[in-house]
Amino acid sequence: MLRFQHSEYLWALTLLLVLQLAFLGISWWKRRSIRRIGDPALVEKLFAGYSRKLFVFKFLLIFLAFFFGVLGLANLQKGSRMEKITRKGVDVVIALDVSKSMLANDIQPDRLTRAKQLISKLMDKLDNDRVGLVVFAGNAYLQMPLTIDYSAAKMYLSTVSPDMIPTQGTAIGQAIQVSDEAFNKKERKHKALVVISDGEDHDETALQKTRTAFDNGVVTNTIGIGSVAGSPLPDPETGSYKKDREGNTVISKLNENELKGIAAAGKGIYQHLDNNTDDVVNTLVNKIDSMEQKEFGENVFTDYNSYFQYFLGICLALLLIEFFIPEVRHPREPRETTVA
Repeated sequence: MLRFQHSEYLWALTLLLVLQLAFLGISWWKRRSIRRIGDPALVEKLFAGYSRKLFVFKFLLIFLAFFFGVLGLANLQKGSRMEKITRKGVDVVIALDVSKSMLANDIQPDRLTRAKQLISKLMDKLDNDRVGLVVFAGNAYLQMPLTIDYSAAKMYLSTVSPDMIPTQGTAIGQAIQVSDEAFNKKERKHKALVVISDGEDHDETALQKTRTAFDNGVVTNTIGIGSVAGSPLPDPETGSYKKDREGNTVISKLNENELKGIAAAGKGIYQHLDNNTDDVVNTLVNKIDSMEQKEFGENVFTDYNSYFQYFLGICLALLLIEFFIPEVRHPREPRETTVA
């Protein structure tokens, strides 16, 4: 199994786009300056030794060095030893709403980011429980099956975004059904479901699916995120807020009644997530810990081989090559001729 130990560093790869834009800007500025002076072909001859190919090659070396440097910092690892670990706990499936209404920023920085922060903190508390992840918007998908490999779970969590589900909506009922199917059907207890959503679109099937899941032994807890007053939705395409067909600004509001009803039908608890994430996590952990637990084992990698040194070595080598390549090409001196 391959993984990045510090996957958060991979976000630095987005700076490669900035680096490329800077290169294009400098290239455009140089060409524009040459055109202002006179004929480009004649002007370039005046700059003795100037080589556009060397300029592009040096940039390419810096570009690749940055790429391999980021991979080195993220530390690519490969599992080298697998062990069977036996733990005592419950199975917890987290159903996360990734609809575009979760981009509303009535909770800073936005609803989805705050929800992911809550899940990460929750995983830190659930040391002996298996965790699975379901994402939903207009449809629901099992993003990660039940596992005790929390590092892998956080890696899956970091990739979650509204773009992963093209169909918009808030299909809580389908999310509950998919979550129910992710549990062991042979058991009738040791199962906890956590639904995190703004509950904006009313789902008539949600209560029925929750009762069916409870009959299968699933206790459903809900966490409402957002404000009852609502917040406008940012529109990345226009840089402003979303508008409806009449030109009115779309306001996304938290639907607490639906989430409270689901929690009641699932014999769980409802909580409102505001700026105090720790209180919500602690209350939820206490609820899960109060459930009857079971013993289970799973094969997980306990040792990993790191390969960061190879990527950093390539990065250093590329920077050294770039440093020793001259910025200009030295013209060859004409050979002296002797007259007999």
